[in-house]
Amino acid sequence: MSVWPAWEVQEHDGATSWFHVRLAFTDGARVDALAVVSEGQVSVEDVRAQPALSLDDLTVLADWIEGPLFEACGLETGEAGEEAESGGARRARPAWPRGIEGRWLIAQEYRAAQEEGVDPVLAVMCATGHSRRRSLRLISQARDAGYLTPRHARR
Repeated sequence: MSVWPAWEVQEHDGATSWFHVRLAFTDGARVDALAVVSEGQVSVEDVRAQPALSLDDLTVLADWIEGPLFEACGLETGEAGEEAESGGARRARPAWPRGIEGRWLIAQEYRAAQEEGVDPVLAVMCATGHSRRRSLRLISQARDAGYLTPRHARR
């Protein structure tokens, strides 16, 4: 993911910053967005995606890009969590279980997304709050544990 500043508006009690964000995936898919960080919150102003995002994917876009945007602004994601506890709009995600329980839950999320006809990797990303790469690793671990069918038939 690439993040670079577009512009910033200084206000009397803080700043509102706009950023260009690009998510590029190994399969050639790409998402370009214009995002705003203000008062510890991320808003998405404009999105262009190839191929087009589903409505479910679009609703979680801000969650995908929140961490890198906060880093670009010099904020830590913990600061956003503190604001959420004190009445801000965001709330921290609960920790995802590790080990066998976590792998089983990954498999449940993955299969539920397949049944609904949505991107299962994206569903795992949303459920865990992890990046695409980390989510693919978790899915692979769930496959290795026998909770998901093998991806390819080996010859």
